[in-house]
Amino acid sequence: MKNKRKKYKYIAEYEINASIKMLFPYFATPQGLTQWFAEDVHTVVQGQERLYDIVWDGTSHLAQLAHIRSNSYVKYVFIDAEETDEHNLSFIEFKLTHSDMTDTTFLKIADYSEMNNAADLKELWDSLVAHLKENVGDHR
Repeated sequence: MKNKRKKYKYIAEYEINASIKMLFPYFATPQGLTQWFAEDVHTVVQGQERLYDIVWDGTSHLAQLAHIRSNSYVKYVFIDAEETDEHNLSFIEFKLTHSDMTDTTFLKIADYSEMNNAADLKELWDSLVAHLKENVGDHR
């Protein structure tokens, strides 16, 4: 039996000057994800499952769209043949909320993976979200 691989959960929250309805397709569609998150994203069908093939640095990573709530939440769970514990699979969550009081949209990201350097993860996500903000016209 293989040992359970150590994973780390990184959580970050960003303020984005755009409506939730405008932002949501950037998290829930291959076209949207390709614009800011990955080099390429496309769907593949394996048996009865529709998976997302997410490409970073020329390497494919298969993910399942595990949860989706329209205009609020998306969770991708990455398929890993070497992981023996299905509860320890890497995932990325995107949660959108809006404050009516301040008329502000917030993006909360949870990244559960083997990456364990908080500074590197912060730099990575700051860069990705900056690219997203450019795409939606938020130049703050």
